[in-house]
Amino acid sequence: FFSSRPGVCLVVSGPGFLHVLGGMANATINCWPLIVIGGSSDRNQETMGAFQEFPQVEAGRLYNKLSVRPSSLEVIPAVIEKAVRTSIYGRPGSCYIDIPGDFVNLQVNKSSVKYMECCLPPPISMAEHSAVSRAASIVALSKQPLLIIGKGAAYSHAENNIRKLVDLCGLPFLPTPMAKGVVPDNHPNCVAAARSMALQHADVIILLGARLNWILHFGLPPRFQQNVKVIQVDICAEELGNNVRPAAILLGDINAVTKQLLEEFSKRSFKYPSNSEWWKRLREKIKNNEERSKGLALQKSLPMNYYTVFHHIRELIPEDCIIVSEGANTMDIGRTMLPNYYPRQRLDAGTFGTMGVGLGFAIAAAMVAKDQSPGKQVVCIEGDSAFGFSGMEVETICRYNLPILIIIVNNNGIYTGLDANAWKEVLKFGNPATCVPPVSLLPNSHYEEIMSAFGGKGYFVKTPEELQNALKASVTDKQTPSLINVMIDPQSERKKQEFPWLTRSNL
Repeated sequence: FFSSRPGVCLVVSGPGFLHVLGGMANATINCWPLIVIGGSSDRNQETMGAFQEFPQVEAGRLYNKLSVRPSSLEVIPAVIEKAVRTSIYGRPGSCYIDIPGDFVNLQVNKSSVKYMECCLPPPISMAEHSAVSRAASIVALSKQPLLIIGKGAAYSHAENNIRKLVDLCGLPFLPTPMAKGVVPDNHPNCVAAARSMALQHADVIILLGARLNWILHFGLPPRFQQNVKVIQVDICAEELGNNVRPAAILLGDINAVTKQLLEEFSKRSFKYPSNSEWWKRLREKIKNNEERSKGLALQKSLPMNYYTVFHHIRELIPEDCIIVSEGANTMDIGRTMLPNYYPRQRLDAGTFGTMGVGLGFAIAAAMVAKDQSPGKQVVCIEGDSAFGFSGMEVETICRYNLPILIIIVNNNGIYTGLDANAWKEVLKFGNPATCVPPVSLLPNSHYEEIMSAFGGKGYFVKTPEELQNALKASVTDKQTPSLINVMIDPQSERKKQEFPWLTRSNL
């Protein structure tokens, strides 16, 4: 389902190029391969104020691994090959190729064109044996180990070896958001429900393709121990040692290095004891947190809260569906409430925290699924604010008749909103432009009517029973796009965090 080859985007010059800058930055920071080919003004009109003239190659350098304009028609194949190779070798990312307008009608002698063969797959690099041995020794001596599985592990298709490593060594593991499913969330060693505690008290952490950036609180106190030993496995040498000095560095392909670790631990016959004090504390925390979430999920009061909504979604959507998640609380809570059982089947705002990507991701996933996994459903779960960024893509979904289920968790705002009565009271104070809180959106907006307008099915939901009926109908009908607009309590929030100052870092 995932090829590791770059996606390609063709854009027009000037404003078209500017609008793709966000996508290029998103791809590069998320480490996804992308080729953007952009038109530009004619070369002989440079500095003259040509139509949509803009310094595109220079601007593109900030957002890409490579930003280049071919010097002639003859070298275009070589430039394309270099861009593809650059996008997938090492840490993947975006590359930009600029094509001047006057190239379109130029002619060239066919014999002078520099044809290139398709580049080979990225070479598989492995860590030094001494580093692997040192890492295994550190883990073997640990009292409270933790394995953190990152997006890089999913990208390298390392799921089989990582599952073997978890089972062989008995290590507790924590996936980062888009690494969910590399090892199934229902695996007994998954400690995602005790995330804060696991991070704060681990004495040894193995990072498998995860970066110590804001998502993991930079690896620093108070979310981590001051003297935590970090074993860092990464494809990118420049990433090794960022923010925390590692106790061991293993430079190489995640899948290949995990296999090296497996071989090393097999020789040592190491298995972390399942009856350790660390496991007892983790299991107790998991149980307590799951009970708290279950209590919120089973509340009968109306309007519903986030946990009640996600409880019913989890019960009724297919286990193998592709989940796209976007929003503030919607994405945060959905990450903990919606399990993933298969790798590379969850997409969200990612490392860059980009809003507005949800429907685009869903469309791309549905198009690929249509060809490679017919019948696989895409479920796109959006906050109402997130949906507003690209809601008109519903027309694209209906135009191509993509069986995408969109669920909008609607709290009338960003993080929190106002109900209809509170909205009326606020309007008594005057102009809404000056009186309404800037995070509030219009109450009870009927987003489902956008889907109905283009021929899909729309549902306006206020109760658990209505939600269940809408979900059952949408999941059963795999031919028609659907949108379920779920109204929840505008003041519903995530359960209190141990470290509220970093709430958003749980993306």
